[in-house]
Amino acid sequence: MKPSFFDLTFDELKALLTEKGFSPFGATQIYDWVYKKWVHNPNEWSNVSKAAKEFFLENYDFALLKIVWNGLSKDGTRKFLVKMLDGQTVEAVAIPARDRLTLCLSSQVGCAVGCTFCHTATQGLKRHLKVNEVVGQYLAVQKWLFDNVDADEKLTNIVYMGQGEPLHNYENMKKATQIFMHERGLGLGQRRITLSTSGLVPAIEKLAIDFPTVNIAISLHSARNDVRTELMPINKVYDLQRLFTAIKQIPLKAHRRITYEYLLADGMNDTMEDVVALAELLNPKESKINLIPFNEFPGSKYKRPSEQKIMWFLDQMIKRGFTCTIRTTKGSDILAACGQLKSEFEKVNLWNKDAGPVVIPSIASSVHQNQSR
Repeated sequence: MKPSFFDLTFDELKALLTEKGFSPFGATQIYDWVYKKWVHNPNEWSNVSKAAKEFFLENYDFALLKIVWNGLSKDGTRKFLVKMLDGQTVEAVAIPARDRLTLCLSSQVGCAVGCTFCHTATQGLKRHLKVNEVVGQYLAVQKWLFDNVDADEKLTNIVYMGQGEPLHNYENMKKATQIFMHERGLGLGQRRITLSTSGLVPAIEKLAIDFPTVNIAISLHSARNDVRTELMPINKVYDLQRLFTAIKQIPLKAHRRITYEYLLADGMNDTMEDVVALAELLNPKESKINLIPFNEFPGSKYKRPSEQKIMWFLDQMIKRGFTCTIRTTKGSDILAACGQLKSEFEKVNLWNKDAGPVVIPSIASSVHQNQSR
């Protein structure tokens, strides 16, 4: 089986060309054809040498991942089930907003972190995604939008908030980010990419050393160790003290503020005691709090707080000087919201027998934007 071209960073492509006796400057032309002009057949690269074109035809695969199902929410959010070569599937979600179209990408098939409020956690971890499978989600969804929606329907932002813990798949996510950000690649600026982590401390400590500079979001969900441990078993190993010792190593000049994602579950972490603990833990000048009312899914044991309680919690944090927002509701009717993603290939195949986009009947209460943790 040929390796995928989409595993190659720009620097790796240059090194490969040099190793094979081609001009390293050809990397610019090749990246331009593949990522700017969307020409994935080397025979059509008019300014690349014949020998180089033949080399890539013989030795690399340019096939895109397959979208085997897509669902359209009533709010315009689209969920895609993307199939890899080994038959494993992950979900990616395109989320529209007034001035952007954000793609929520998965980093793993399943997840090992085991957050008790997360649908993905019920899968366990199947495997890490390869670089080409991370980049491939973007390429497959973008091509689908070009072909089925509008030639001008362009993805503008990426959030690593789909299935899996991105920092558990550190090296592959680092390389995929390099491809996304390279000016000759997809050319996404650092402010257009957000990495969310549940708090894998050793990997957070590496972020400032060799990971491309992107926005950082921490899945916090409680400022009390006992509550956070119940919600996120990873807190048993990397408790709040260890987590924040690592966070302090991230240079804020580059990252501006760190976003803290805070799931609100009824009666779990939405009391005055939680407000006080959160205000004592975070620095309002260095933090932004994103409240995520719990997104219910079939079999979940937690409940969404009332709108009154949600607004009360928001008001309490604002009164204490914090920048605090509530994540906008997106994709609830197709289980595309925060904590609801899961590879459901067999189920989706049944839905897709007649082919084409479908709207799935609502099977969950009103929930918010997608993130697996």
